[in-house]
Amino acid sequence: MAVALLSAKRSKDPNTQVGACIVNQENKIVGTGYNRMPNGCDGELPWAHTGPKLERKYIYVCHAELNAIINKSKADMNGCTIYVTLFPCNECAKLIIQAGLSEVVYLSDKYHDEDETIASRRMLDLLTNVLLEEWSEIQINTPKPCGKPSQKS
Repeated sequence: MAVALLSAKRSKDPNTQVGACIVNQENKIVGTGYNRMPNGCDGELPWAHTGPKLERKYIYVCHAELNAIINKSKADMNGCTIYVTLFPCNECAKLIIQAGLSEVVYLSDKYHDEDETIASRRMLDLLTNVLLEEWSEIQINTPKPCGKPSQKS
């Protein structure tokens, strides 16, 4: 989940930064992604979340899950786990199912009552054998430095 959170920091979305990290059965990273505009469109399309439909981000942005699946380093994703900072929408749920991922671990479910999220949960819960796991927090323990950094001469 820490890698998903770090990936989310790369997003230019001023309101909702989402990250995703896919790991295999050995817990090795096989794909990462964050919500962003399509390649070559960065800076050309709006990040607004209000206003006329064509001036809002929603119809343009590529979600973190999509980018993690596209950026994968192995051909077969069957049995892999995806860590996401936000519960997947209905479109991403379809991608997760079609990619063969077996577990979704998510940190936030802030759109729990939205139709898209309800549809997503239905697909992931009822129509497939994808395991869902919610994390309410994560702890990152970093070692304290010992001694002074070495000086290059």
